[in-house]
Amino acid sequence: MNIIDKSDEEILAIAEPMWSDLIKHSNQGNYGDFIKNFSPGLLLALDEVEVGRQFATSELTRNLSEDFDILGIIRRNEHVSVLFRQRSTKREGEWLGRLVLGYEEDQVMIFGASIF
Repeated sequence: MNIIDKSDEEILAIAEPMWSDLIKHSNQGNYGDFIKNFSPGLLLALDEVEVGRQFATSELTRNLSEDFDILGIIRRNEHVSVLFRQRSTKREGEWLGRLVLGYEEDQVMIFGASIF
């Protein structure tokens, strides 16, 4: 199964709730729920100390607005990148959010998540 074969609507039906969950758990500093949909490969690559530091000290990652816009979808190989315009509840401006999705053992999982 390859996620790039799904329509934009099907991809967004998966991506939007996952992005909303990431925002919620990031704001709460809930690391366990934040990583629950991460692929095993992404989990192995994460530096738990660094992620924990970001949860504890980053004003942006603890104050993400639930107000976001979808900018588009990029398909490549066996993954899609869903791009978001993300805002903060405490800081002025907008950030680019990126959620990389693909299949692992017949389940859609997160292969990357970032805010620039």
